[in-house]
Amino acid sequence: MSELEFAYIVCSVLCFVIAIVFHEVMHGFAAWRLGDPTAKRQGRLSLNPLKHIDPFGTVILPLCMLLMNGPVFGYAKPVPYNPSYFKDPKKGDVIVGLAGPAANLALAFLGAMAAWLLYAPAHTLVVESTLFNYFYLMFLPMFVLINLYLMFFNLLPIPPLDGSSVLALFLPRRHLPQYYRVQRYAFPVFLLVIVVVPYVFHFNPVSVYLDWTAGNLANLLYPFPVA
Repeated sequence: MSELEFAYIVCSVLCFVIAIVFHEVMHGFAAWRLGDPTAKRQGRLSLNPLKHIDPFGTVILPLCMLLMNGPVFGYAKPVPYNPSYFKDPKKGDVIVGLAGPAANLALAFLGAMAAWLLYAPAHTLVVESTLFNYFYLMFLPMFVLINLYLMFFNLLPIPPLDGSSVLALFLPRRHLPQYYRVQRYAFPVFLLVIVVVPYVFHFNPVSVYLDWTAGNLANLLYPFPVA
């Protein structure tokens, strides 16, 4: 393995872990602020990555996407929360659901801001320092891109992705328990589709969607094209 390949793997892992940890912590933090202590009681407001790692979603899925030359995305263990604690369960569900993608958007902006602040000295530093070269030309653009990938992926309105929380606003309250039960089984089917469809039809609709959304936004935010 070359130094460049090793640096790419290290940067990918660091960016992805930071992105999913903050994503999940913000779900729990939003629920806690709305009156639900579930996530806090289970230690899910911690920034310790080990509290949030899901073997498939955090390790296997991103690795498969990397090997398939697709966008690196995945998920962590969902943060548990109980909508019955919320004064308005529907509105609370939306706030908690969108808190994760909002965290990733904020991180992407921070990464892009750092890139712009370092833009002038970077012309010299990338030549003088190998470490800065990897940080500025590899880590920061990847950090922005992965956070945007994670944000737009989770905004898909497919249970139990975060975007599906908006659907709860349009459901009668009596149907919410059934809706939450459906969420448990919808995601494995969705994962099967995003793995099988590209393999069978040689077309990945999720990659196209992420390139069009996250890729274009990353290019707007960063000082130079990153996707």
